[in-house]
Amino acid sequence: MRKKVLFVFATLIVFRLFAAIPIPGIDTLALNRFLSNNQFLGILNIFSGGGLTNLSIIMLGVGPYITGSIIMQLLTIMVPALKRIYHEEGEAGRKKFTQYSRLLTVPLAAIQGFALLSILENQSILVNLTAFDRITNLFIVIAGSVLLMWVGELVSEFGIGNGVSLIIFAGIVSALPSQVSQLLFTFDTSQIPLYLGFLVFGLLVIAAIVLVTEAERPIPVTYAKRVRGMKMYGGGSTYLPLRVNQAGVIPIIFGLAILSFPQMIGTVLSRFGNAIIVKISGILLAFTQTSVLYAILYFVLVFLFTYFYTAVTFDPEALSTNLQKNGAFIPGIRPGPSTSSYISKVLSRITLLGAVFLGFIAVLPIIMQYITGIASLALGGTSILIVVSVVLDLMKKVDAQISMREY
Repeated sequence: MRKKVLFVFATLIVFRLFAAIPIPGIDTLALNRFLSNNQFLGILNIFSGGGLTNLSIIMLGVGPYITGSIIMQLLTIMVPALKRIYHEEGEAGRKKFTQYSRLLTVPLAAIQGFALLSILENQSILVNLTAFDRITNLFIVIAGSVLLMWVGELVSEFGIGNGVSLIIFAGIVSALPSQVSQLLFTFDTSQIPLYLGFLVFGLLVIAAIVLVTEAERPIPVTYAKRVRGMKMYGGGSTYLPLRVNQAGVIPIIFGLAILSFPQMIGTVLSRFGNAIIVKISGILLAFTQTSVLYAILYFVLVFLFTYFYTAVTFDPEALSTNLQKNGAFIPGIRPGPSTSSYISKVLSRITLLGAVFLGFIAVLPIIMQYITGIASLALGGTSILIVVSVVLDLMKKVDAQISMREY
């Protein structure tokens, strides 16, 4: 356990060193101004582990790898061969599936890196670049993304916990000192009750995230008794845990990415001199995260994506088939299609609560800014959800290691 923890700390230190090495040709003031007004780049900064703040060599972070994994999971619906590999071939199939995600990371990093570098150059954040500098920067950010993916997998293999999640966690936590110092510099003694109220509300939100993340609906399962020779086997009872939040933080990422595209397109179009294009750019830029329409659409998209992603990752038919093969059944429910239908109905009901909760967490920063009017008190719902989920997962992994040691 000690060696694993020390390995995790060592790799996180190396990761933070990578995040401090910038690519050449950066206008720092223009970069900070641009990042503060663009929520899409803010979420990319989260998944780069803070590497986008100073345009480091790992500015893309694990974003392309996560995107590749999500695309591969979505393809399991449309491609039966991939579905068979993922659900039926066991550990070997999952390794093959992970290898496909790794290979997909490289072209995704190239596309994302080219688009991001082009936008930054259009905004005069990257200046005085030659064609060789542009090609070099693109290769650097692609290599940085692949390197960070490898570091994350090393942590998962030789450390403790999920390496990619820990990298994102470290990036979020590393931004806390600057945020706290910004809050202290803008501290107003007349607003102490507001700060205390915000602190209490923040603790309640964290408690709610823990509750919903850990909440599950147990479905009783009974194994039929089998007689072999003179002995009887099986006959035990257990339960099938269905989590309230099956999708995790993925629906928030999907919804934020889609709603941030208008702002990115508007930023690019604002560089053109045509009056009509400039007007279209102004309309798109007006669609910001502070608008009521943005918040409503954000909530609806997160709600819908929660159901969609749960349907992608959880297959009631495959679960029903596995139960039937193992001689298990749900009391009062016929094996086969009836079991699949029952599980789908229960899952649909509990996912409603998870979808509403994720939608609330997604729009929480907008609500807090609107109520308080203080930008520094913006409660990053996505960041808190990621941090709490990673800490809970890490605690479970540590408890499992301790239990193994005791046995």
